[in-house]
Amino acid sequence: MADAAARAAENGTSGLPQFDLNQWPGQMVWMLIIFGILFLLFRYVFVPKVGGTIAEREDKIGGDIKEARRLRDEAEVQAKAAADEVAQARARAQRLAADAKAAATSEAEKRQAAEEARLGEVLTAAEGRIAAARAEAMGHVRGIAADTAEAIVARLTGESTTPAEVERALASVS
Repeated sequence: MADAAARAAENGTSGLPQFDLNQWPGQMVWMLIIFGILFLLFRYVFVPKVGGTIAEREDKIGGDIKEARRLRDEAEVQAKAAADEVAQARARAQRLAADAKAAATSEAEKRQAAEEARLGEVLTAAEGRIAAARAEAMGHVRGIAADTAEAIVARLTGESTTPAEVERALASVS
């Protein structure tokens, strides 16, 4: 190191070559060459690649936005169609429920009418039996009344009566 400093002192230079005015023209030439190469690399290689990438990205974003809008519109159409289908299904279900209710009501009314008719027949038969039993009972009432009158007369008077006398007495009362 000491040799380099001694040589620099002999040549009249001191220190760093950047500050030596004798070396500036060579450094300027290399700087211009490197600047030119870098300029050309940036101008024809790097900037077009970055610009192409930016353009591709813009195109992709634009396409994605366009696709998203198309999908949104399609989804809205599908949602509307689904809502229409749900409304139709609801209407069909309500119509089916109303039909089932009407059928059940009709069936219940038929059953009720049949049951009322059967009960009417049973009631008519029962009334006929009651009327027959009443008629039979009423037929026996005269005999019971005659027997009772005969027993009362025998008990009160101590004398017995004939059935013909009891019948004449009953005939005069009714």
